[in-house]
Amino acid sequence: MALYRSLLTIIFSAMAFLGSTTMFPIVNGANAQVQLTEPAEEPELVIDAAATGSDDNVIADRLRGIFQEIKGLEGVAVAVDAGVVSLSGSIADSAAADRAKAIAQRVSGVVTVETQFERDLSVGRNVEPVVDKFGASLQSFLSALPLIGIAFLVAITVGLFGHFIASRMAFWERVTPNIFLAELIAGSVRVIFILVGIFIGLDILNATALLGAVLGGAGVIGLAVGFALRDTVDNYMSSIMLSIRQPFRANDHVLIGAQEGRVVRLTSRATILMTLDGNHLRIPNATVFKAEILNYSRNPQRRFSFELGVDADDDPAAAIETGLRAINGQDFVLNDPEATAEIREVGDSNILIAFHGWIDQRESDFNKARGAAIRVTKYALEESGFALPEPIYRLRFDNGMPFVAEHLSPDERSEPADERPMKVKVDTAFDVSPEDHVEKLVDSERSDQGTDDLLDNQQPVE
Repeated sequence: MALYRSLLTIIFSAMAFLGSTTMFPIVNGANAQVQLTEPAEEPELVIDAAATGSDDNVIADRLRGIFQEIKGLEGVAVAVDAGVVSLSGSIADSAAADRAKAIAQRVSGVVTVETQFERDLSVGRNVEPVVDKFGASLQSFLSALPLIGIAFLVAITVGLFGHFIASRMAFWERVTPNIFLAELIAGSVRVIFILVGIFIGLDILNATALLGAVLGGAGVIGLAVGFALRDTVDNYMSSIMLSIRQPFRANDHVLIGAQEGRVVRLTSRATILMTLDGNHLRIPNATVFKAEILNYSRNPQRRFSFELGVDADDDPAAAIETGLRAINGQDFVLNDPEATAEIREVGDSNILIAFHGWIDQRESDFNKARGAAIRVTKYALEESGFALPEPIYRLRFDNGMPFVAEHLSPDERSEPADERPMKVKVDTAFDVSPEDHVEKLVDSERSDQGTDDLLDNQQPVE
């Protein structure tokens, strides 16, 4: 490591020495020479005490000859006295003034240079260089047109070839089992071939450095755009993950977060649901990927639950036995697993019992079955003499005993207790057939083959 540092020190010192060394040729008559390489640092000049007027004339003549050969510096006046060069006259711009001063400083024998230029504001003097420069550029462009045409033709050919390969979707669908990944790979292949074609075209024009500048700028712009579109990128990546590991199938009854409905399709941007009200609901895939998903269709067996209360003086065990006998007596309730019940809560005036039963969703509608089970259980309890508690209000009077009044309707309060109508038992035959209207709407929606769908029955389901 020390040897390596020593070599670097020697090399840098040599480069600094060569860069700072300037050779000044000797002026011999009219042959005053101009240094061809500009020094990195202006060397300290040793002023010759024996300089004569003839040397000043030689320097002046040499500078006038040089300025006459340089366009834009023809009008520069040169005066030399004791090695001090004075430059004056009209000049087009500051760049020309700096150039004239730099040339004068490089002539051997010049001690210093003084400038007293005036800006030439004539139209011809200022416009002519611009016109000449534009004409030269146009001439160069016209001369390069055949080469530009060849480069453009090569780039287009490579890009079209890539487009042809990327358009073979049948091949990419065989390569990848997922249509979304197939489209992603095909798009990537198309972009790669376009970039390769552009690179080859620029290489033909010997302008590959331009491609590096463009790619560098595109990288910075892409970084800024990535931050600005991070939600879009997140949604795009979520779409890829959902298409690979699908959490549901088409027409599944799902609950995504707080949104419930049947799955219509999965697109590259959103998941489409048909709500139970028959409305379309679009949920961004980023939300779907992060949300809790409850799929009611994965298991055909589903449990329903409800609660009923009996009077605090009644036997809860007998009430449970009566309610379960009524629930199990329904054809739509499964025998395996059996219906169950438990005491959920003991209140001030009632005992709250929770009943649970299982149905097959392929044969029975969940909401219809639950409602029917509540009805038969309620009437079974009432027929067996169990009282379903009603609200009771206790009124306290300062000058009398407490008085308890049942919460009755005005008509019931006016009738004697023995004249109140008995509760009539209703027909227990219920229609619990599955409600398939929304399912048919989804099937009709999915029959449209013109819409992309990433749901695939061949993909695994989480």
